[in-house]
Amino acid sequence: MRDLSVIQNKQGFICDMDGVVYHGNILLPGVSDFLNWLKSEKKDFLFLTNASGRTPQDLKDKLARMGLDVEEKHFYTSAQATAKFLDAQSPQCTAYVIGDPGLLNALFEVGVRFDDVNPDYVVVGETSAYNYAVILKAVELINKGAKLIATNSDLTGPSEQGIIPACRALIAPIELATGRQAYYIGKPNPLMMRTGLKRLGVHSEDAVMIGDRMDTDIIAGVETGLETVLVLSGVSTRENIKRFSYQPHYIVNGVGDLVPSKKA
Repeated sequence: MRDLSVIQNKQGFICDMDGVVYHGNILLPGVSDFLNWLKSEKKDFLFLTNASGRTPQDLKDKLARMGLDVEEKHFYTSAQATAKFLDAQSPQCTAYVIGDPGLLNALFEVGVRFDDVNPDYVVVGETSAYNYAVILKAVELINKGAKLIATNSDLTGPSEQGIIPACRALIAPIELATGRQAYYIGKPNPLMMRTGLKRLGVHSEDAVMIGDRMDTDIIAGVETGLETVLVLSGVSTRENIKRFSYQPHYIVNGVGDLVPSKKA
């Protein structure tokens, strides 16, 4: 194990949420200690999540219910990153959206107009309202010329019920039926990571990426030049990370192990 003091001395911390901070509505061990340490040491931190269903205010409220006080400015979601991308690519564009309120709200705030007849884009995020009818509509619109955008490339995610399908699993039938590949906005897309670093105001050399997924969190950190910490509190195990050609700089059981008073 490399010396954790290297991580502890960093100024900027970018953290995933699902599998790092909580599973569903269950707060993971050590998170309170970790957050208190970040605040007491005046570290810059940002929760960068591929989950698109909740707004930053929703996430703030969710953590508050778990006893954590985190300001709204500390959250950045793949829904916000998707809205930022569409606004930069095609201001005032139209979209058919498969997603929950966090995605709809982020798109609305940048002026995206919703259209289920002849939209510029079909945008897909996680949602509990996913069904065969929305797949048919998305396929129809893409075959008519709409471009396919996905909020993130996570295939699965952790929950209170165990591992569940995530965005890439939902969008797969649409890709297969249309022969079109979605453009994925969330981690590990550098667009989201660069925005995260900019919001932190910290250079990549003085920042760390903490996550539970090799294929999104860790590769995002590696490709952005950050030190990387894999936590085993989510979807990854010491066995399944061996199949990846790249590896995290550090592996810990949970974020509580990063607090100096704790032992990794």
